[in-house]
Amino acid sequence: QVQLAESGGGLVQAGDSLRLSCVASGGIISLYDMGWYRQAPGKQRELVAKIIRGGTRNYSDSVKGRFTISRDSAKNTVYLQMNSLKPEDTGVYSCNAEGSWIGRVYWGQGTQVTVSS
Repeated sequence: QVQLAESGGGLVQAGDSLRLSCVASGGIISLYDMGWYRQAPGKQRELVAKIIRGGTRNYSDSVKGRFTISRDSAKNTVYLQMNSLKPEDTGVYSCNAEGSWIGRVYWGQGTQVTVSS
């Protein structure tokens, strides 16, 4: 059972930066495809960024060039560096671990990011 704990959210102004962290326990993140998702008020949850086991990174078009996903295997932690934040980046950001070889998906509780204009 993998447990994920996000942190780093907060209230910032447009143009600011934030770094979100997702600490994993009970599993090794390099064995999973790790993703960051967000859910804005009244909208469905959407994929923001993903780093797969081999290290390839994928981003949604809305954050490409502004956000960077990375992982630190020594700390078993995945990060989301968010730069040039916009009000439309507001939402609850959740960390996700997908273990396709075992058919399991794990989610964290989420952290709130609010960007004011």
